[in-house]
Amino acid sequence: MAQVAPSTKSSGGGSLLRYIIVRFLLIIPTIFILVTLVFFLMRTTGDPITAALGGRLTPDQLAERIHDAGYDRPVFVQYIEYLGGLFRGDFGTTISDHRPVTEILLTYGSATLELAIYGLIVAFIVGIPLGMWAAYRRDKASDAVLRVLAILFYATPVFFAGMLLKLIFSVGLGILPVSGRASTRTELNLQLLDDPTGIHLIDAFRLGNPDAIGDVLSHAALPAIALGLLTAGVFLRLVRTNMIGTLTKDYVDAARSRGVSEFRLVRKHAYRPALIPIITVMGMQIALMLAGAVLTETTFEWKGLGFMLVQYLQSRDFVAVQGIVVLLAIIVAITNFIVDIVAALIDPRVRY
Repeated sequence: MAQVAPSTKSSGGGSLLRYIIVRFLLIIPTIFILVTLVFFLMRTTGDPITAALGGRLTPDQLAERIHDAGYDRPVFVQYIEYLGGLFRGDFGTTISDHRPVTEILLTYGSATLELAIYGLIVAFIVGIPLGMWAAYRRDKASDAVLRVLAILFYATPVFFAGMLLKLIFSVGLGILPVSGRASTRTELNLQLLDDPTGIHLIDAFRLGNPDAIGDVLSHAALPAIALGLLTAGVFLRLVRTNMIGTLTKDYVDAARSRGVSEFRLVRKHAYRPALIPIITVMGMQIALMLAGAVLTETTFEWKGLGFMLVQYLQSRDFVAVQGIVVLLAIIVAITNFIVDIVAALIDPRVRY
């Protein structure tokens, strides 16, 4: 994360450019370490062929498959070859269904991206206004209630929140779908598009069908809420804490002495500074959301990378698991880089 310096010394464009270059270069060893850890941890259980097909093939057939795949060579040789494949964009081929892992990532990655965006929207809509209200009503009953809610949001497991939401809104009230990304009819209509993006909401707008748009949004509602509330609890507490600190600053006291209302002080003077800590921790929250997406997608049968990760884990297809985990790690590293740059541009206290 970008470090905040107490010095008020200004930084020029050159120092900002240097900071961006340094942060970008740090991505390389970060991804390298993550890829290395994932590769060797996957190998602690043996070769992927034995893990996936052991017990279903004769010893001779198993040995032949291992030899053909090159898993009987030294692990370090396999590691060097794997790194070379990654540089070429080749994540290998799945063992259970013989599909290129790159195809899996492209096919299901857009679904996970769409769910993460929905979750972030829910987190912002819920967490920021409630955090502002809690700061405005500091030490009042409503503030205490919101603080308890923030803890509940953060502490409640995603799968439990998902099942509870399904029980209430799908089974009990019957107003929202219980699972999936869209109805079968909408899915078939979306497949008729030329070059679909894989993000159902965008494709539904391209289709120009209001019913399809409504169907996609209704299917996304419960997964987005289940995933978004997890991060909303973090945002609520961050905004509340930072705004309370901001409201005690001298310039706020000066505005208050001029007769500015408390609501206007919160909305105009304390709002933007409260967003800075949210931006600085956004990278960690993206990582948290990607972790939560595994359980959310499984709970709602949302066919994204998390859903497929569970399927491949159950079939012990460690080649596919390795590819998905490596991609998620790369996404987290790049997201942290982008967040650090945005924080440096917004907060002048960041030392480049």
